[in-house]
Amino acid sequence: MIHLNGKYSPRQISFLDLWEYEGWKMKVYGISSAGDYLSEKLVVKAKEIAMGILPTPAITENRYGVGFIGVHEGEGATFIFVDWWTNENELIHHVYVASHENPTDFEYVTPTGLIACCWDLKVLNFERDSWIEQVLNNPKGPPDIDGYLKCHLNDLV
Repeated sequence: MIHLNGKYSPRQISFLDLWEYEGWKMKVYGISSAGDYLSEKLVVKAKEIAMGILPTPAITENRYGVGFIGVHEGEGATFIFVDWWTNENELIHHVYVASHENPTDFEYVTPTGLIACCWDLKVLNFERDSWIEQVLNNPKGPPDIDGYLKCHLNDLV
């Protein structure tokens, strides 16, 4: 028998910022289990983490200098994920977790196999669909990185 602590409750996913750093253009998303806005300190921490892992140069033959960051203040912990596009259709994905008791002490958990929760997956899916629509299969012409960057998810899911 599966034991659940509670039923699924929709959460607001909000586009917060188009952050630029050393040639990178990263969409920043926020999700909160409490239903309110995230602490600005968490968004700053997410950007600091991204600064430490985004490769340079941002743009190469196989890297496009674009991706997204998610900051999810969950019920049991806070999650940060940093993702960027490479090799046309591949996504590099890194996950960090901090307890609410130590909200600035993020642990790199990607090697554990943790990918995302059901709300984070909505962001990943939206970004996948935007990448296909604007870059890989743009009906209006050549790949449109700027069009991709203008696609933002704002939804209660």
